[in-house]
Amino acid sequence: MSVGSGLFVTFEGGEGAGKSTQIRLLAAALRERGFDVLTTREPGGSPGAEAVRHVLLSGAAEEHGTRMEAVLFAAARSDHVEAVIRPALQRGAVVLCDRFMDSSRVYQGVTGNLEPPFIEALQRVAVNGVYPDCTIIFDLSPAVGLERVRRRSVGATDKPAGVTDFDRYEKEELDTQEKRRQAFLDIAAQEPERCCVVHADSTEADIAAEVLRLVSDRLGARSATSAMSESQ
Repeated sequence: MSVGSGLFVTFEGGEGAGKSTQIRLLAAALRERGFDVLTTREPGGSPGAEAVRHVLLSGAAEEHGTRMEAVLFAAARSDHVEAVIRPALQRGAVVLCDRFMDSSRVYQGVTGNLEPPFIEALQRVAVNGVYPDCTIIFDLSPAVGLERVRRRSVGATDKPAGVTDFDRYEKEELDTQEKRRQAFLDIAAQEPERCCVVHADSTEADIAAEVLRLVSDRLGARSATSAMSESQ
């Protein structure tokens, strides 16, 4: 569980699943209800981690191998946790994070072929006791997700015609993306109390309503627990 009185929610899934859109919609809905909300992302989210983000997503670290990439992700995550996430949770905020430790388990662990004990050891050091209270996994066919990414990149207005900016993970083969999809679903099956799977092929509004319901349930449970503790 997270630290302090806040709620830590992470969003996971394959490329083009709509995580960023749903985080924005959820943050707006929670703020309307009076919650202190922090939105953040990985890799990145803090000054130190953002410096590492460019190295990772540009592919500049590829030549050093997947193991070094995993170490860089862990270093960025550690800075992110200590500089941004932990302080927000301690003040009672709802923290919404686009990707967290499960992405490392899937991208560097499952499809990067790194040993699970190595990945888990890195995670323990990186998160330093700050674990998600709730993880929402957006499940979508990789073919649909990658097509969304292509349309988004080609349709961007700040680039010359015909120029795209797929990051190194968005460029990978469909079978690799399918392995990642299954790996996320495996994590959800292994940790059902933490993870919720949302089908990302519904309408944006329907998905947003489901995400809000899931997080509201967690907030209600957290409030009930806090009230019980105070009365004892």
